[in-house]
Formats: sequence, C-alpha cells, structure tokens
Amino acid sequence: MSASPTPVLFLGHGSPMNAIEDNAWRRAWRAAALDLPRPKAVLCVSAHWETLGLAVTASPAPATIHDFGGFPQALFDVQYRAPGDPALAARVAELLAPEPVALHPTRGLDHGAWSVLMPMYPDADVPVVQLSLDRRRTPREHYDLAKRLAPLRDEGVLIVASGDIVHNLRAADFRRPEAPPWADRFNEAAKDLIARGEHQPLIDYQTLGDDALWSINSAEHYLPLLYALALQRPEEATSFFNDDVFAAISMTSVRIG
Repeated sequence: MSASPTPVLFLGHGSPMNAIEDNAWRRAWRAAALDLPRPKAVLCVSAHWETLGLAVTASPAPATIHDFGGFPQALFDVQYRAPGDPALAARVAELLAPEPVALHPTRGLDHGAWSVLMPMYPDADVPVVQLSLDRRRTPREHYDLAKRLAPLRDEGVLIVASGDIVHNLRAADFRRPEAPPWADRFNEAAKDLIARGEHQPLIDYQTLGDDALWSINSAEHYLPLLYALALQRPEEATSFFNDDVFAAISMTSVRIG
C-alpha cells in the first residue's frame, strides 16, 4: 500500500509525432514522470479505444498499435514493448463490477497511450493496462464509473487519462498554429473550473455554450478528462503543465495530487 495516494494525470497528447519529436510537450511528460513516485503499473484511459461495452487489455505483452495514417515511416517503426498486467486487468474488472468488463486477450496499446508513455517511461519497464471508453455511456456515467477506480491510487497504480480538452480537427489549420478564440476561451474556462474543483459544469459541458461545443467537436478526446477529475479527493490540489493550445488542439495537462 502506498503511504499516500498515487497522483493522477490527464495528458493532452496532441499529434502522435510528439512521441518521436524533441519538443517542450514531450520533455514535460518526461519531467512529470520523474516527479512522480515510480508506479507499480499504469492504467491508461485513452481517447483512441472506443467500444460498445467496457473492456480492458489483458495481454501479458500488448502490441504497439499504429492507429493513424499519413505520418512518416519513423512513427510506424516505433515499438513500445511495455509488458501488460493481466492481474491488474482483472482487478479493474473487479472494481467495476457488477458492470460487465471484457478482458481482451489480444488488444494492444494505441497511440493515445504509447505516445505519452514512451517519453515518460522510455525503458518500457512499467506494465500498462488500458481501459476502453464505452461510448454508450453519458458523461455523468463515465465520471461515476471512474470513481470506482479510486482504490488503485492506494495500490501503487498510476492512472493516466490521455486526450485533449480542446480537439476539433475539422477546425484546425496546422499551417496557422495560433488557436481560434473559442479554443483559447474554452481551455481557460475548463482550467478555471478544474482549479476550483467544480466538476459538474465540466460533466454537463453541453451547457457551457458554443465555445464548448466547438472545442468538444466529438467527445472521445474530452471524456478521459472526466476519468481523471472523478479521482480527485476532497481538498486535493491540481496543477497544470503543457498549458498550450496549438491550432484547435489543447495540449493542457493536469496533475491531481
């Protein structure tokens, strides 16, 4: 048992190229890992594994999934060979009971997981398990589900939620990296609510106006944030890093605890 709960991270992951490029965002992920107690394992909730029903990766040696196109061959050559942790996968299923959770025997790690974990743990020596996003659930149901994972923080497991507070590729123009005004406004509004511990408006993000609707063009990148926030304990501090909006993608990341 940990003397104090393991912190929780929400990481704005942005482009998969961040896994191999030397930039400030990647360096900050590495610094964040070095500032944390070394975890027994990582449980990752990524924007890039959506399912109907809940699933966790149960392979002892998860493959590296290259779930993208149009990038240089060097990115497709990346292999992040972190071990899996079938015992942790079973523990996650136990905590989420009576919800049925499929223990997926062959599912690997998608780029929402390995693109941030590779800089954090470059030796690939920390076991990794992924929990899927069940897209049949409402934001409130995702938040409530995440609360059941709280005991893992006392068991040495680092929970990493990987997505983007603002993510609208249709509105992004990467030739003009300055953010649209609505993207900056929503990123700041979300940070303010997070800092004040006001989770309900973030759960009910559709009530936050047009800035939120533009920023959360499709919710899969936003929902991981709710998993991190749900694990915040009373009076537990939050801090931000990589606080940057590039085009229409927010790299802003949150540490809880």
